[in-house]
This record gives sequence, C-alpha cells and structure tokens, in this order.
Amino acid sequence: MSETRHTKTLIIGSGPAGYTAGVYASRAMLNPILVQGIEPGGQLTTTTEVENWPGDTEVQGPDLMVRMEAHAKAMGCEIIGDIIVELDTESRPFVAKGDSGNTYTADSVILATGARAKWLGLDSEEKFKGFGVSACATCDGFFYRGQEIVVIGGGNTAVEEALFLTNFASKVTLIHRRDELRAEKILQDRLLKNPKIETLWFHELEEVVGEDNPLGVEAVRVKHTKTGEITEIPAKGVFVAIGHAPATELVKDKLELHNGGYVKVKPGTTETSVPGIFAAGDLTDHKYRQAVTSAGMGCMAALDAERWLAEQGDAAEPAPEAANEPESA
Repeated sequence: MSETRHTKTLIIGSGPAGYTAGVYASRAMLNPILVQGIEPGGQLTTTTEVENWPGDTEVQGPDLMVRMEAHAKAMGCEIIGDIIVELDTESRPFVAKGDSGNTYTADSVILATGARAKWLGLDSEEKFKGFGVSACATCDGFFYRGQEIVVIGGGNTAVEEALFLTNFASKVTLIHRRDELRAEKILQDRLLKNPKIETLWFHELEEVVGEDNPLGVEAVRVKHTKTGEITEIPAKGVFVAIGHAPATELVKDKLELHNGGYVKVKPGTTETSVPGIFAAGDLTDHKYRQAVTSAGMGCMAALDAERWLAEQGDAAEPAPEAANEPESA
C-alpha cells in the first residue's frame, strides 16, 4: 500500500555523495530520508580494489559502500530501497514520486544520483568489467605497472587517461575510429610527443579477449573502419574513455545544466538554480569524478541544506557538535 512520507531533507542517490550527505544531515538533526536509487552504492559497487580512499591502503569498492551505508544509518539517516521516478521542483514542499508508489515530500532536496561511464555495449566488454576493462584510469591504472594497455576514444577524457596511464604502463595504445582527435590541442601535442603512446587511427574495438580462470584480459581485437580488417593487439588492460553521462533524467528540464548535461551549481557551494535543491558528486562534477571529492560535496550539500532551511525558519536547532565543529572531518 502506497504512503506519503515527509522529511526536512530528501537525499536522492546512494554513492559517496549521498551517504556522506546522510551522515551530515543526520548530525544536523534534519531527520533525512535517503532513497537509494537503481544502483545502491553507485559506481563503486562495480569496482574491485580501491587504493585511493584516505585511510584505507586497499579496500573493495562494494565493502566501502556497505560501510558508508552503515555509517549513515548509525547517524540516524533513514535509508529506503526505492527509485525516484519523478521530482516536482516547483511545489513547496518538493514532491518526489517513487517507483514503489510511495510519495516523498521534502523541505529541501539533495541530488546525488551520480554519473555513469559511457560504454560501447559489447558482450566481451561487459564480461571483463572490473577484470581488465575499466572506465577510470585514476582508479585502476596503478594495477597495470609495466603492462601494455589500450585506451578507447579520441576526446579530452581519452587523451588525459592515456597520458596518465603512461605513469604505469610500458606501452599505451590509443585506439580511435577517426584520423584526428577531438581533444584540446595542448593535450594532443602532449600525447603525440609521448614515446610510450602509440595511436591507432581508423580503428574501433571489436572484442575484448581474455582468460576465464582466472578472469582477465589478454588482448583486444580491433577493426579497421575503412577496410574491415581485424587486428589483435596484446593488452592486459582496456580503458574505455568515451565520456560520462550524468544521471540527470529527473531534473534535465527543471534545473540549469552545463558542460554536456551536468547540474550547474553556484561556485563554492552545492546550490542549484532552484532554491532548496542542492546537488553533489558526479552529477555536478565533470572534472574530478573521484569518490573522495563526491563525499566532500555530500558534506557540503548537507551543510548548505541545513543553513538554507534555518534561513527559511524550517530547520531544527543544529546539534551542538554539528554547529560548532569547523575542524570536523
């Protein structure tokens, strides 16, 4: 049976930004409700080893998200396994409808729906995700020290990832379907001058080849876009760098967007173009896209929401430790 729930702060999304917002909103006595969405835990649930989360030399992505969820719950955040399918940004309070049939009304909203890496859609690509196929060089490049790897793409993301990966790999092959890059000129110059990078023009990824036991990549098969000729290239890692798509389906016609569809926030804050709606994490971040920066923005969003609600006269009195702890982590 459907029901209507009200909260001072509704958090939509459950990655590092969403769960951190849950921790801080709970500490501010906002009694937040967090709706997890279609992928509880976000992109880190599809990552294996994480070696750049402060305080953990190495942690499994899914384990980290379980801990973050538990932390938010322990602080008092109510976490609901539902998917928000509609958000009315014009009503006050805001009204969100869940796939479950439940309705959530909120005095403020924190959007933390994240972004999804764009993929090519190959069966072999899906098979080896997390086992040699990645969409994040800064996350996984470290695992390919001294190995030959390939990068797929031709824009800024692909060139930046290829350059970054030369810090680890013995050789990086950039595979692009055209004969010129879309990346900024300065990045192109750096790439073409780098002795570790070879560029393969007029080719596209046809298949990722690897072993089943243990699961791992051994090579890629690429097809010439003009002749159709298939070439096999040895590789231990495949980085698909054809961009990211922010998950803005709920608000694409309701909030101001920029940089290819990311939610625009006021510089130095998480405030969106609609007062009372805040955005954090990869939904707004086209530049860094790291778990730690997303978590930081989740903290900012909760504090921004608390202060905005206080200005409206709608927020509970902040807890003493939340109000007077500028040094708090």
